[in-house]
Parts: sequence; C-alpha cells; structure tokens
Amino acid sequence: MDYQPLAIPDVVLMTPQVFGDERGFFMETFRQNEFERHCGNHQFVQDNHSKSRRGILRGLHYQLQQPQGKLVRVTQGRVFDVAVDLRKDSASFGEWVGVELSADNKQMLWVPPGFAHGFYVISETAEFSYKCTDYYAPDDEHSIRYDDPVLGIDWPLAEGGEPQLSAKDEAGKLFQESETFA
Repeated sequence: MDYQPLAIPDVVLMTPQVFGDERGFFMETFRQNEFERHCGNHQFVQDNHSKSRRGILRGLHYQLQQPQGKLVRVTQGRVFDVAVDLRKDSASFGEWVGVELSADNKQMLWVPPGFAHGFYVISETAEFSYKCTDYYAPDDEHSIRYDDPVLGIDWPLAEGGEPQLSAKDEAGKLFQESETFA
C-alpha cells in the first residue's frame, strides 16, 4: 500500500498494490499495523456501504461529540470525495481537499476525526464503502452546505447543474455558522 499525505497532511490517499491476471485481481485493502504507522493509532468499529446515482451529493457530514475518522473507498463507479478541516487549532482550519475515488483506481482516502466529509457521484451509479472509528450517532450529526462560499469547494457538478441533496443536507449550515472542533 502506498500512503500519500495530501495538501492537508493528516488526510491520506492510499493506493493498494493490485495483482491481476486473466482471472481477475487481488488486493489487500487494510492492514492495521501499516495503517497505524502512516495514519495514526485508530480502531474501526463500524463499516458502512451505500449506493447512489449520478448527481447525488452526500455531505458535508461530521459528528462533534463522537467524531468519526473514515477510511473510504468506491467499489463500483466514481465519486469526487472531499474532506474539510474543522479543527480550530489546525494550520489548515477551513481548508478542503478533494480526490476522485473509483472502482478503477481502487484508491482509498483516510479522513481523520475532526473533518467534515462528503462526496459527489460522477458515474451513472456508485457504491461507496467506509470504515468508521466511532459509531453513527444521529443526534450528533451535523451538516455544512456543500456550496458554502467561504469553503469554495470546486465540485465537478454535471454540466454545471445542481446536485441532488437529502433534506438534511439542504438544511445544512454555512461554515461560519457551524460548530467546529476546539
């Protein structure tokens, strides 16, 4: 596995070594000791899997009392995946990084606790799988607007159109109104 810190160094792009032949392929998707060496000592307690169609945007989500680190990957299709630093004491507070994750590139993204996370589906459909360092707590979930002008995230929206959002994400707060991590 290749571990590449991004512009916000705590966010790490992971590229597995893929072994393939005419029968298919094999890759290791997670190894605890290597993950700890490159990303820190985090334990995962919950795995999630979703499927969405083109134009769906999920996020930007985070939990304050039970912050979740997420190790995310796409098992079918393509998404543009974004992490926003919400740690007030960080040099990159309020900054974002984004990468394309796909079933073809097989890359994974480590989004540590203290970040908001979201993704936009580029392909016709996409299946998104992720490991979490804490349990989902619906009463603790927060959402920041995907189109927040302060963040200025450059989403690759289809033909400049509006993404399809859940009611929760439609009601997301602006970055400057959102609670962040001390």
